[in-house]
Amino acid sequence: MRTEASILENLKYQNFHFLMKMMAKEKNGKDKILVLKEVRKSFGALVAVNDVNLSVKKGQLVMLIGPNGSGKTTLLNVITGTYKPDKGKILFNGTDITGWEPYKICRLGLVKTYQIPQPFMNLTVLENLLVVCHGHPGTSFLKACFKGKWVKKEEETVEKAFKILKTINLDHMWDKKSSELSGGQMKLLETARALMSGAKMILMDEPAAGIFPSLIDSIFSYFIKLKKEFGITFLIIEHRLEKVLPYVDYVYAMFEGKVISEGLAHEVLNDPKVIESYLGG
Repeated sequence: MRTEASILENLKYQNFHFLMKMMAKEKNGKDKILVLKEVRKSFGALVAVNDVNLSVKKGQLVMLIGPNGSGKTTLLNVITGTYKPDKGKILFNGTDITGWEPYKICRLGLVKTYQIPQPFMNLTVLENLLVVCHGHPGTSFLKACFKGKWVKKEEETVEKAFKILKTINLDHMWDKKSSELSGGQMKLLETARALMSGAKMILMDEPAAGIFPSLIDSIFSYFIKLKKEFGITFLIIEHRLEKVLPYVDYVYAMFEGKVISEGLAHEVLNDPKVIESYLGG
């Protein structure tokens, strides 16, 4: 027959493990910068995004793969507010941003870049970064005439811009017009502009598109440096798997609007559902 002391000891043991599980669950939740719950988007009878559940941990580079028409770009547009979801919930850094306007989402630190970079061609590389910086007091109608109120902020902004440019090896091009950059350099400039705007997480649609294969390694190496030095999280759509996979922490595969597989790169690419739907095997 169990004594009262042994029963109490057993209860303490159970409570301790329950508490540890709850703490681990809470910590895991805090580690996630982006969470999608049952997100759906339809265009008439076409369900482009079909009850998608997805989460991205802080500081990861996550890749989204799938054949054309599987809903990848639509999903990114729903996350960033270009499209409003029909149902579901989108959480960024613990804040429910479902249905928010794109500019509000951007100011919160969730920024999207595009396949074709669109810098200000007649501005220099440095000016392209400075122009996207939020909250500069010098842009205020009332404070613009009083240089003393914003000159320190200006110096800090320029210093931050040069730090970003140095990380992606564009600091030597700071005074060149962006129209003089190569295609790969423009992709990096687009990423730098996103970071300068205050991005905590950057969504990218095929950043390796239109770039010589020999340069893809270089560009993704810079993404890894931005991850480490600035704590940036990436969610990237990409088709050039053989070049990009070595840099990826986690992979989601989509087909016909649904997430059909997730996990480490080798796990997803060896999933029979992915082989059949995406790789044509």
